[in-house]
Amino acid sequence: MSLIYNLILKPPAIKFIKKQDKKLQMRILESLEGLKNVPPQGDIKKLKGEQGLFRLRIGTFRVLFFVDHDRQLIIVETIGNRGDIYIR
Repeated sequence: MSLIYNLILKPPAIKFIKKQDKKLQMRILESLEGLKNVPPQGDIKKLKGEQGLFRLRIGTFRVLFFVDHDRQLIIVETIGNRGDIYIR
């Protein structure tokens, strides 16, 4: 039996997706769907520094997200280009 988490997109992530062309939007949304499964699917790494922050690689884009195991949530903070995303 596989567990499925709920996905929450924060406003910066939604804004980024809306700015992209339809083909890229679909690619991003398909990758985000893979996060909902436990274990999550995709090129995922835990980031150093910020407690509990992970990144998903989608080509040259990065998705930064937190996992809340208690409430079974994936919280997508932001999405952006590789060169810009880690500057906070």
